[in-house]
Amino acid sequence: MRLPNADVPDFQRRTVRRPSGKVVIGGGAEARGNDAVLAGSFPTDTGDGWDRPRPSDQVQHRRISVYAICAYR
Repeated sequence: MRLPNADVPDFQRRTVRRPSGKVVIGGGAEARGNDAVLAGSFPTDTGDGWDRPRPSDQVQHRRISVYAICAYR
């Protein structure tokens, strides 16, 4: 599963969720833009997806992609 690259406001999380019948076994994220920094990439609290928060850096044009690796149960 993948959320495509998109601009997001400060501190907003982008979360990709697993499809029905699958479990999340891994994931990751990518930050694009000048001076982009990946501040975090982790499973959701419920374990059904992957989160990537956008840090407040007062710089515009940071694009975030989020990925979840899923498998059948």
